[in-house]
Amino acid sequence: MHMKIVILDGAGANPGDITWAPLERLGEVTAYDYTAKDQVVERSKDAEICITNKTVFDADTLQKLPALKYIGVLATGYNVVDLEECRKLGITVTNVPEYATYATAQMTIALLLELASRPGMHSNDVMDGGWCKSPQFSYFLSPLTELWGKNMLIFGFGKIGQRVAAIASSLGMNVSAVPHRFDSDSAVIDGYKIPFTTFDEGLKTADVISVHCPLTNETRNLINKERLAAMKKGAILINCARGPVVDEKAVREALDSGILGGYGADVVSVEPMLPDNPLLGAPNCVITPHIAWAAKETRERLIYAAADNLEAFLKGSPINVVN
Repeated sequence: MHMKIVILDGAGANPGDITWAPLERLGEVTAYDYTAKDQVVERSKDAEICITNKTVFDADTLQKLPALKYIGVLATGYNVVDLEECRKLGITVTNVPEYATYATAQMTIALLLELASRPGMHSNDVMDGGWCKSPQFSYFLSPLTELWGKNMLIFGFGKIGQRVAAIASSLGMNVSAVPHRFDSDSAVIDGYKIPFTTFDEGLKTADVISVHCPLTNETRNLINKERLAAMKKGAILINCARGPVVDEKAVREALDSGILGGYGADVVSVEPMLPDNPLLGAPNCVITPHIAWAAKETRERLIYAAADNLEAFLKGSPINVVN
């Protein structure tokens, strides 16, 4: 069955350095780098298959696409698609779970290492001629932190949280975790025993807190003014989950006052970041533009997984269906 496949916002996952071949063998592919809201219907109107990353398919759009049979979300999150309307119209929606586990864990540790050891900050200064002007063979611009023996608390203990726990343990950190549900009092990851605790109990002694949970009504503003005040003074907070898991205004105040020793994030509350985001210009703050998933190997895995999803659908036994 040779289908018409439209990729609406391909540049995010594939700016041109990898191939769409896994999808091209399943149908006639038209790939757009970016599609504005008012272009979605025009570009999708004859397609049976649409692939989207962040392009929105709301009820109004879906009702204007009678040929559409399948939407493949080129990501793990699928809140850009009205699932209820897709159910009514008989459109199958799939996502790609867990493709970025290794890269997201790597970014989590990269942000932590930047706040602890400051390689980026010092390299920028060296490249600006700072070392050339120094009378000493060595200088440092900020307090540096040795992670060995420090306490790390991980909130959310799925695949990414577990990978972070293993890497942090190998750095000599004492890692504990807050799982979604307690079936036991600990887990063993890569040979490291990770004890479980409650979030509020773990906060009291944590030198580093890293959040790895989905955004839900329960986790929105999980890190708020009260929890920041309850943390160990000078603790480092890492967010590679979703921006609204933290109250950014409260985080900024805690950074300004020194209650929080550092904040590292790959996500913010509204993306792209707004010019009035309170974290802009904050001290001891490192923010990257949602790139944890963007390693070449990770994006290749994403496209192959999206093709596997589509192939399974075309064969009549769909996988990773979210509606």
